[in-house]
Amino acid sequence: MDTIKKLRQKAKKDLKTIVLPESEDKRIRQAAEIVEEEGIAKVLLLSQDKIDSKEKERYIQEFYERYKNKGFDIERVKTLFEDPMYYAAMMTKEAKVDGLVAGATHTTPEVARCCIRCLGVDEESKFISSCFIMVVPDCSYGEAGTFIFADCGIIPEPSALQLACISLSAARLAREVLEIKPRIALLSYSTKSSEETASNKKIRQALQLIKEMAPELLVDGELQVDSAIVPEVARIKYPDSVLKGRANILIFPDLEAGNISYKLVQRLANARAVGPLFLGLKRPASDLSRGCLVEDIVDCIAVTAIRAKVY
Repeated sequence: MDTIKKLRQKAKKDLKTIVLPESEDKRIRQAAEIVEEEGIAKVLLLSQDKIDSKEKERYIQEFYERYKNKGFDIERVKTLFEDPMYYAAMMTKEAKVDGLVAGATHTTPEVARCCIRCLGVDEESKFISSCFIMVVPDCSYGEAGTFIFADCGIIPEPSALQLACISLSAARLAREVLEIKPRIALLSYSTKSSEETASNKKIRQALQLIKEMAPELLVDGELQVDSAIVPEVARIKYPDSVLKGRANILIFPDLEAGNISYKLVQRLANARAVGPLFLGLKRPASDLSRGCLVEDIVDCIAVTAIRAKVY
């Protein structure tokens, strides 16, 4: 059974409720029908008529009290809550639903800001980031063609500590959602270079932090992508690597590299890109590309439902 089928089957056990605040989008409605018909999850299409006015007012007041000392006056908060996404996020915060999926009609920054403000950042994770589950057809690399790419949507220029935290969050997702042993590669333009560039120095610092924070993890860097995922190349370029060219989690040095890479693999290799999945929030939430297909939305709902089982 391929990865996508496994994810959908896993989501069907102990059904969770996922809120979809972009109910006016045709793709969202079609995806909701498929999810319900296949028994992948329960969905709440949050149209305006399903919003309780008293609850909305309570959410507005709660949000205002939390952020009034950070430049949010009451009128600004009321404007934010004209968007059902904020109501949906507050529902998720209170566990009235189990997870949130949005992004078909919102940008990633809009969805991320809403989730950070309403759901909050998990203290253990320290930072919010994002990842994609990439499923590449007819591919023997990674985990039989399955990878996690991170960060592809949130942190433009991650520090060494942020790279380390992104790696730990991605490893957790690999274990809990994909049920695979994480093998993490910190990617670079070079493999164990003797050069002391700012980028290479940052990656080496991140590697050391990961080893201190989670010594049980299989992780290495800095590595070129072929050294990270192709065993034959790893034997030539870096035979002493603990990964041996078998990485299944690819950590990119910056947002440009991550975003460009996932889109290239998605389009040129006809890969399924599930996400962006937000990492580091207190409750499960996922973003969507505004160019997403119906099947992409279904996959994102399935993964968000799986994640809700372990939060």
